[in-house]
Amino acid sequence: MGYSATAPDVWKEKYGKRRDSMLSEDQCVVKGRHFFVKGMIEIPVIGTPDIFSWGVWVSLSEPNFTRTIDLWTTPGRESEPPCFGWLTTDLALYPVGTLNLKTNVHTRPVGERPAVELEPTDHPLAVEQRTGITPERVREIAEAVLHPGA
Repeated sequence: MGYSATAPDVWKEKYGKRRDSMLSEDQCVVKGRHFFVKGMIEIPVIGTPDIFSWGVWVSLSEPNFTRTIDLWTTPGRESEPPCFGWLTTDLALYPVGTLNLKTNVHTRPVGERPAVELEPTDHPLAVEQRTGITPERVREIAEAVLHPGA
């Protein structure tokens, strides 16, 4: 019930050889100046108890990234206020693109990726997050992700 990006769209393999860049399953730093965390955009599936999720990357300011990392393994971290971020995963299924959508990143309990809340705009992804998607839309997404160009 979900798909996930392995890195922010700005990541290039050559960065992995730099001392000032790193990519893990949950965090990324590019050239010591750009900071990212992986989070989940969760979308209710209408008429079911299911949640569809997109695993996406969000850029954070250096202070917010540092605070997030400092608390990464700290119980109770979910009481932190949300922080602002820019979506840095382009989900090609949305024709208007998803790069640089405004988000709020909500820290969750240790062991859970942050929840990514999109700014409530009329962007199709933001509308889906607010209103949910049908099981048919889940199938449409699965077909597009698993069989691109079909």
